[in-house]
Amino acid sequence: MLNMDVSQTVVINTENMAWVSSPALGVSRKPLEREAKESGHVTSIVKYEPGSHFATHRHPLGEEILVLEGVFSDEFGDYPQGTYLRNPPASQHAPFSKEGCVLLVKLNQFDARDRLTVRIDTHNAQWHAGVGGLQVMPLHDFEHEHIALVKWPKGERFQPHSHFGGEEILVLSGEFRDEFGHYPKLTWMRSPHMSQHFPYVEQETIIYVKTGHLLSRL
Repeated sequence: MLNMDVSQTVVINTENMAWVSSPALGVSRKPLEREAKESGHVTSIVKYEPGSHFATHRHPLGEEILVLEGVFSDEFGDYPQGTYLRNPPASQHAPFSKEGCVLLVKLNQFDARDRLTVRIDTHNAQWHAGVGGLQVMPLHDFEHEHIALVKWPKGERFQPHSHFGGEEILVLSGEFRDEFGHYPKLTWMRSPHMSQHFPYVEQETIIYVKTGHLLSRL
């Protein structure tokens, strides 16, 4: 097991991690949290080399993907950088990448009732006004779980707040900050239920944010 105690704060600068080979030739990953070696709950940064592919496989409790670089593909379509995908529980596919890609991948973390297939091109989806100067792009909601991209303008400071059900962040651009540290691009953070912080930025920053989802793991 790796980082499966959700009562603990985890901060990982994924740029400093080494790639680890997967069972598929040309596919490697950086594991961030993992229940078992090749099954169960997993969050990873995954890299497909050009021309690599994975055998057809099922997602017993779903798969969530954000394409960070390149073009990810399966038999249902091509998904360029900035695409957000959700493959529901019991779905299956045979993924590949012709030109190579890098992904955030979260496996087997859905509620079994969350059956929606999602495909969002975040480059063309709408930003909505949030608190202060923040802009928010909703990606998915299911009961207490909420997922969005959040754009922080230069110099923005958010009010101190607590995370009901926990919070997970991947910094997509810029640098995210709070009173505990500075988090550059591709830093992954997981904060426990009812943890608190006072976030801010000094440059425009975009983050992937998931909240509320740790309740089911307490």
